[in-house]
Amino acid sequence: MPLDISFIEAELLDQYLIDDNNRPWILGFSGGKDSTLLLQLAWRSIAKLPEELRHRPVYIVTNDTRVENPRVAKFVEQQLRRIEAGAQAAGLPFIVQRTLPQLQETFWAKLIGLGYPAPDTRFRWCTDRLKISPTTRFIQSKISSAGEVIILLGTREAESSKRAQSMRKHAVRGQRLRKHVLPNAAVFAPIRDVLTPELWQYLSQVPPPWGGSHKELITLYRNASVDEDCPLVIDTETASCGKSRFGCWVCTVVARDKSMEGLIQNGEDWMEPLAELRNFLIEARDNPATYRQKELRRGYVREEAWGPYSAGTRAEVLRRLLQAQYTIQQEVDASMSFISYQELITIQALWHRDGLFEHSVASIYNSIYPVAMRDEGLQRKQQEQQLLLREVCTDNPDHFDLITQAMEVLKTQKLLGRRRNHVTGVEAVLDNYLRNQK
Repeated sequence: MPLDISFIEAELLDQYLIDDNNRPWILGFSGGKDSTLLLQLAWRSIAKLPEELRHRPVYIVTNDTRVENPRVAKFVEQQLRRIEAGAQAAGLPFIVQRTLPQLQETFWAKLIGLGYPAPDTRFRWCTDRLKISPTTRFIQSKISSAGEVIILLGTREAESSKRAQSMRKHAVRGQRLRKHVLPNAAVFAPIRDVLTPELWQYLSQVPPPWGGSHKELITLYRNASVDEDCPLVIDTETASCGKSRFGCWVCTVVARDKSMEGLIQNGEDWMEPLAELRNFLIEARDNPATYRQKELRRGYVREEAWGPYSAGTRAEVLRRLLQAQYTIQQEVDASMSFISYQELITIQALWHRDGLFEHSVASIYNSIYPVAMRDEGLQRKQQEQQLLLREVCTDNPDHFDLITQAMEVLKTQKLLGRRRNHVTGVEAVLDNYLRNQK
């Protein structure tokens, strides 16, 4: 049976109108083929209604892991801006919502700051922190304010047998909605029966109602070499980026990032430094004797177990990341960034909390960038404070370093908003000082 777009739009329209509770819709949008089709059909359906019946808000939720494939991330952001402008101009109740991981939960805060090994199939710590948790927090906030929500997902049974089994397991016979793992949340998958060739035929023939065309989306898929895009993950049963088409450029769960390789082969050769850094992350993960410390984070050694990355490894990853960023900014796009200033500050705070004082984020940054990381006014004020403290500690020069490090820990812990770790951080400073005195 050929694709019946009018039937899917009628289902969407009926569900939008039939719900007396006015439960908000939350539409997961990754910018890939499936979520684009879902949004387009929902848009066309609701646009048929008179303005007074467009009473239910539709939140278009896009999850930014901060390590998305930069080529795809740029495309998605362009789409989101068109969607925002188009919805406002058409008087449609679509609201774009970008979700982000918390500052201490970002990929670089975990890997460089705390020394987490790069993810693999046994320890895929990234999916929950970067994708599930940020979006779940947003959904829970809407449940708290509205009581219940309906989550629209662009999942299709044609995608994989595993996903088809999951959809059938949670489907309520005779109804459109199925249960979600979150209480007071239901899932609606209106394009579940759409086949992949039907999807591409529709997108190639019907332009997006928010403006532009699907040519760039089709080109992105053509230039890569896998079958699926990376979906918005909002539950533990949805496939993550590990085997998807467009995922995080740092993904080390797969042996090869075929999408990045395809883009590089098709003219995006500026991404080569990122591919090299990803390969280094795999090397460091797979060679613990060289790149990780034997002591576990809890402070003890266990046979046949390895602790976090060593201080030297964390510093080396940061150096390589900043070097790749600087090279791309100089040669391709000055606005392109792969780690934020706030993340750099967080990493330094985490290093201090772990007692890693032999490396400085600012020193690594300043060794690559010609402009110093700290502004001159703040630096002069800090120098004056240090001169005063040095005078006070003239008789005990070691105390100057001890007090400076303790004050730095307190300052960075305050920045992180973790009062309970103030004592632990200062203790790490004292332990480091006492070890050096022996």
